[in-house]
Amino acid sequence: MSMEETLSGAIGSSIRIQTTNPANPTLTGTLFTVCPLSNVLALSTLGGTTGSFRIIPLNNITSFTLTAPPSITNPLPPIQPLNINALQARARAALEKAREHAKKINPQASKEAQELFDAIARTLPTRWEKTDIVVMDQVVVKGPGYKVEDCRSGRDTQPHMLTRVKKVVDNERKRLAQKDTKGPKPVIPAVPAIPAFSGQRKGG
Repeated sequence: MSMEETLSGAIGSSIRIQTTNPANPTLTGTLFTVCPLSNVLALSTLGGTTGSFRIIPLNNITSFTLTAPPSITNPLPPIQPLNINALQARARAALEKAREHAKKINPQASKEAQELFDAIARTLPTRWEKTDIVVMDQVVVKGPGYKVEDCRSGRDTQPHMLTRVKKVVDNERKRLAQKDTKGPKPVIPAVPAIPAFSGQRKGG
C-alpha cells in the first residue's frame, strides 16, 4: 500500500510526521485530508473549532506515525464555506478602483504635471481635460505651464476656490523645485594629470 493510500485511510487520526524540511523536521497534529491531485496533505496543528492548518507535500515526508485514532469528542475544525457574493463584491470594488485610478493617469502629461495633478487630487475632486487640470469643474490649471498664473476660473466660481487651487499649485511647484535641487549631482570625471617631462629632447 502506498503512502497516499495509507494516509487517506487515516484521516481524522492524530499523527506525527517526519519531513525533509530542516526548519520543521517533525510535525504533529490531526490529519485533515490528503489530496491525490496536488500530492499534498493538510495537517490541523490545533484542535477545537479554530484550527491552524499546514500544507505538506507528500514527497517531503520521510516517515509518519499514527499516535491516536480519530476522536469523536474532538472533531476536526470545519472549513467555512466561501461567501461567493462577498468575493464578487470585492472583485467589483477592486475593478472600479483600478478604473478610477486609470482615469487619473494622463499619458500626454509630463512627470511634473502628473505629480501636480496627484497633489491636487488628494484633497479636491480633479480630472484631466486633455492636458489641462480641471478642479471641481470650476478651476482650470492650463498646461503645459501649470503655474499659478495658469489657473483660470469661470464667473460663477467662488474666489476662495481659485485662491485655494493657486496655493496648492504654488506649494507643489516649490516642493518639486526643492526635490530637484536635492537630487544627485552629476559626477564630473577627473582630468588625468599630465606627466612631467624629464630627460633630454631628441634632436637638440
